[in-house]
This record gives sequence, C-alpha cells and structure tokens, in this order.
Amino acid sequence: MAVNKTLIIAEAGVNHNGDIDLAKKLIASAADADADYVKFQTFKADKIVSREAKKADYQVRNVNDSDDSQYAMLKKLEMPDEWHSVLIDYAEAKGIKFLSTGFDSESIDFLEALHMDFFKIPSGEITNKPYLMHIAKKGKPVVLSTGMATLQEVKEAIQVMEDAGLQRPQLTVLHCTTEYPTPMKDVNLKAMVTMEKGLGVKVGYSDHTLGIEIPIAAVALGAVVIEKHFTLDRSLPGPDHKASLEPVELKAMVRAIRNVELGLSGSGLKEPSESEFKNREIGRKSIFFKSDLSAGHVISLNDLIMIRPGDGLSPMLVDSIVGKKTKEDVAKMSKVEYNNIDDYGN
Repeated sequence: MAVNKTLIIAEAGVNHNGDIDLAKKLIASAADADADYVKFQTFKADKIVSREAKKADYQVRNVNDSDDSQYAMLKKLEMPDEWHSVLIDYAEAKGIKFLSTGFDSESIDFLEALHMDFFKIPSGEITNKPYLMHIAKKGKPVVLSTGMATLQEVKEAIQVMEDAGLQRPQLTVLHCTTEYPTPMKDVNLKAMVTMEKGLGVKVGYSDHTLGIEIPIAAVALGAVVIEKHFTLDRSLPGPDHKASLEPVELKAMVRAIRNVELGLSGSGLKEPSESEFKNREIGRKSIFFKSDLSAGHVISLNDLIMIRPGDGLSPMLVDSIVGKKTKEDVAKMSKVEYNNIDDYGN
C-alpha cells in the first residue's frame, strides 16, 4: 500500500522569546508530536526592518506593550548565530530535523553553511527580487509561502527564481493567509488547488488559523507540505503565540494528517477492501421464505423476505425466483435454495 507522506513543519518561529532553553523545549515538543521538521527564523533586525516601521495590527494586539516599533520587537526576537549549531545538535538528538527561515541574503548564506535541507521563503519576501535570485542560485529545493500575494505575483516570483537557475520540480508553493489568526472565511483553500493546476508545481499550506481542521483538509486536497505555528503556551508574550497550536494540539494535527494519508492511499479502484471481506455475509442479505409453503406453490414476491445473513441467494436474483414453483414443502424463514425451486434457471 503506497502512502504519500506529507512533510510536516512545526513552526517554532520566534516563539522562543529570546530564551534558548525555551527553544529547546519547543524542539522537544515538535519531536514528541512526530513532526518532520522544527523551524525557527534567522534574521538581524537591522537587515529586515527600518527603525520607523510600525507593528502590524496583530502584533500590537498580541505583544500588548506600549512600544509600537516593529524594530524593537524583532530585535528582542533575534536568534543569535551561536544558537544554531546548539539547536541543530539538540534536534538531532531528539530525532527531528532542524530548519530555519532566513529573511535576508546574509542569513541565507549562514544557513547554507549549516547545510539546511531546503530554503523556506516567507510570504513577505515574495516580491524581493534580489533575495529570490540569491536563494535560487543556491541550487537547493525551495518552499515558497504566498501570503498576501496574487497569482500573478506568485508567477513572477517563480519566473525570477527559474531565470536564476531554480528548476520547477525543486519548488513547492504554499498557499497561506497572512493574518494571525486567520479567520476561517479568509482561508480560501481552493486557491492551493488553483496554483497546483495553473502553475504545474507541488503545493502545500502554511496555516495561521486557530485549530487543526484546515491543515487536515489541505492534505486531503493534495498538500505535500504543511507548516503550522506552535508554542508551549498560547498565553506567553510575543507576536505569534496566540495564533499557534499548543503541544497536545500539534500532536493531534500530526496524527490526523497521518490518518488522512492512509485514507488517501490505495489503488483508487472501487472494490471491497481486505478488511471488508469478512463482513459481507454478515452485513448483506439473502432470500428467505416468509411463510410455510406447500410443494407446487407458485412463488410470489409476498412469499419472500430479504434478511441476513448474506450467505445464500442474493436479493438481486429475486426476479428469477418469482413465478417459479416450490419443489417441496418449505418452512417459514428457511433459506431459498436452488434445489427447492422447480425449474430454476429456465
């Protein structure tokens, strides 16, 4: 039985809150949930945001402090370079793969030196042409998030990367809605299918909704990668905790996705499964005589009843029995047999 395994990325992001011990606990939690990767974010605030940039509305709500500076918030959430090798080793010891998103070219170079399996492009960089070109030239697989983007912008980003050397089979495009949390009415999951068909790429889904239903639905619709934010505790301070799963929910999501994968496996032929065969006789019906009948009785439909078990003549054959005569006396609730019907088959 072939099972197509979805790549599940547990997005720790900046939920470490600048604490390496919390980062390690996040890794352990993702490993316990059986995710494939635990992902963080690698950036220097000076490289990605001006000091005048304001927080997004969701960041204002979730951080809930008096400072509306995006720079000040991100500065506190930088992951120091020296953490990376420590966390990579810790993840390996826990049996999960480490990944991080680089938000600028220098961060991409740094992560390349750490031998990331692939590069993850966040939604905000989809119109950053120099950044896209820089990643594409690395020759590694790329996962591209498309939050806030139009289909035309996604096409343009892909073209930029292909012109820089990325091969389309190396690319996976994630549908995404950049709002934390994402209202269910804004998910528009069908857009993932539109991109798969229209762009000829592998697709997945990066989720910011509350709950686990939408990622599971995305797998059923063909997602090959699922990315989902998680935290140890949604009440922790920080911009992303409130739109993240807690450990028990992450574990439930992974388990549900693996079950959906099993449900989608198989030949696609409509035929009884191996486990069903033993239930066919129990669940189906056979033709029985509804009352005592004497030999020579002309059988009518009213003389018959369809009841379990299904180890006798199928009710689908009832038309071939009605109008025939009984060869012998038959008892009420006895099974109709070929040998007690006169001239059966003629």
